[in-house]
Amino acid sequence: QVQLVESGGGLVQAGGSLRLSCVASGRTFSRYTMGWFRQAPGKEREFVATINWSGGSTAYADSVKGRFAISRDNPKSTVYLQMNSLKPEDTALYYCATGQSHIPRTLTSEYDHWGQGTQVTVSS
Repeated sequence: QVQLVESGGGLVQAGGSLRLSCVASGRTFSRYTMGWFRQAPGKEREFVATINWSGGSTAYADSVKGRFAISRDNPKSTVYLQMNSLKPEDTALYYCATGQSHIPRTLTSEYDHWGQGTQVTVSS
């Protein structure tokens, strides 16, 4: 059974930084693409960042490009999201996800396992 456990969320002032982590189990982590998504109250879940199986290819939503960085440590079965220059509009529940693909994917429908999420709140 695939399990994803996120951590690292919290309350931070605008302009600050956080690093989210997601530890995976139950699947050969190094074979699959990983993604980060977020969902704010009253809004649809949206794509944030994705990374391919090796870490050699990434993609970002325009809203976070240049501020966020996704990375992975395959021996530790962990994917990270480094978030810098945070803005109040980044406030959301952040989820990591894994799918069957080996290349970066940006649609929620392309992922088949999700974590429970970690809350990020950015105050102005």
